[in-house]
Amino acid sequence: MAGLYIHIPFCSSRCVYCGFYSTTGLELRERYVDAICRELEVRGEKVEGEKVSTIYLGGGTPSQLSIQQLERILTTIYIYNKVEGTAEVTIEMNPDDVNLEFAKALFAMGINRVSMGVQTFNDERLRFLHRRHNASQVPQAVDTLFKAGFRNISIDLMYGFPNQTLEEWEADIDKALELDVEHISTYCLMYEEGTALYKLLEQGKVSEIDEELERKMYYTLINRLESAGYDHYEISNFARPGYRSRHNSSYWRGIPYIGIGAAAHSFDIRTRSWNVADIHQYMQAIERGERPFEEEVIDIDTRYNDAITVALRTKEGLDLTTLPDDQRQYCIANAKRHIDAQLLKLADNHLALTKEGLFVSDMVMSDLMKV
Repeated sequence: MAGLYIHIPFCSSRCVYCGFYSTTGLELRERYVDAICRELEVRGEKVEGEKVSTIYLGGGTPSQLSIQQLERILTTIYIYNKVEGTAEVTIEMNPDDVNLEFAKALFAMGINRVSMGVQTFNDERLRFLHRRHNASQVPQAVDTLFKAGFRNISIDLMYGFPNQTLEEWEADIDKALELDVEHISTYCLMYEEGTALYKLLEQGKVSEIDEELERKMYYTLINRLESAGYDHYEISNFARPGYRSRHNSSYWRGIPYIGIGAAAHSFDIRTRSWNVADIHQYMQAIERGERPFEEEVIDIDTRYNDAITVALRTKEGLDLTTLPDDQRQYCIANAKRHIDAQLLKLADNHLALTKEGLFVSDMVMSDLMKV
């Protein structure tokens, strides 16, 4: 079953850490929605007739669109795609965009999952990130979504802020657990080139967190969430039983997906493609009847490397029976020293990271890849 991702790049302001393609040109929203719908029409039959099992409206900030604009996108999706009746339909939202009327309208149009960017419950750090909401709006937003009918809510949390202590991180975890949401995604603050945060680092105005403290924060997170009943099913993701993100899980399982919109990526097993990361170029090309994209053919070594980098992120790990004999032997041979060091485990033809291996996953994965 295929996944469908719609990129909504609009933000009223940019967060300092964000490396995703976005724009503050909110006056372009209606024209962009027109282009999205046109691309959906053109590409509706591109996944070999398979049904769409997940739909994900990401960004940017999809909740910056109006209900009418979101309805147009979803209506177009259902016209030009065969969508499963039990499809998971997710929208990313900011806490300050949530009100009861808006939430009820989203639920009524068939959206059944919300992913909300919380990041932290510390107002000073929210201001540092240039987030629009404050901490008190988060529980209000969760309660409002619940009243509107949503029973599948995910929040994003971030740790590793400059000068953050372990005790402050534990306080954020406590407040996240109080929300009793079904899913929690967590990320260490990253300093990506091209972001405002990276410039602050270059200027010496902030410094990265100590690696040992980062390790303690990560394992504190795992222990606390697992003790609270969350399944640690992927390096950065935790879910109540039955509430894993089906859309993101399809990425980790190598299931085809279509990406619609500026900067959106698509994958059909044979090729990987990506639309131009420029809203003006994107809209102009779509209006001419063209799709502005680049494409690469995925060779056998790249497919193997992709399998390493996505499957090993998951709790279940890499199913070695899915690899050709030569790749399986190569993988096992290179994994041996990490198995001996108890960073990897091999059982029932599945190779997976141990709890000790999670924090050094990038190093372990790189040792298994073909260069």
